[in-house]
Amino acid sequence: MAAFQGKPVLKHAHISTQDYRDCMARFGSAVHIVATDGRAGRRGVTVIAVASVSDNPPTVLVCLNRNRDENRWFEKNGVFTLNTLCADQIDLARAFAGEDHLDMEARFGLGRWQTLVTGAPALAGARMTLDCIVTDVQPIATHYVIFGEVVGHRLPDHGDTPPAALTYIDRDYKAL
Repeated sequence: MAAFQGKPVLKHAHISTQDYRDCMARFGSAVHIVATDGRAGRRGVTVIAVASVSDNPPTVLVCLNRNRDENRWFEKNGVFTLNTLCADQIDLARAFAGEDHLDMEARFGLGRWQTLVTGAPALAGARMTLDCIVTDVQPIATHYVIFGEVVGHRLPDHGDTPPAALTYIDRDYKAL
């Protein structure tokens, strides 16, 4: 952080919420389902706000909307999986985004789920799955940033040509 000492700090946003959303719509991202299970309950959510934080220890972050009380279940359960979707799993992406208005049991019923190390639901057929223990949760503006240390993974052998990835760009799902 020393590089920022003495630099002016922007105190007020000069971009509207809508302009920011329009900019972010042009930012293509892989589509994932983040899932948890435990004392608080079973929950899954379609997300695109995901990043690798470190490879030692392997750590990822996931951003979840604070407007849904159920998103606190990820912290309460202390575990989650990050399941990266294939292009042919668009129905799962839509369901876990709430587009079909299905209850959580029906959403999970659309896929085949297993467990790896932590007991969190791991989607069979995902491009890859990371199994994580929650290490920190930070409330930032409208979202929770959930950090997870990766303690297990599944990287299916798709042969020489893995299936197309499901991405989200320009407010629509696309195969890549």
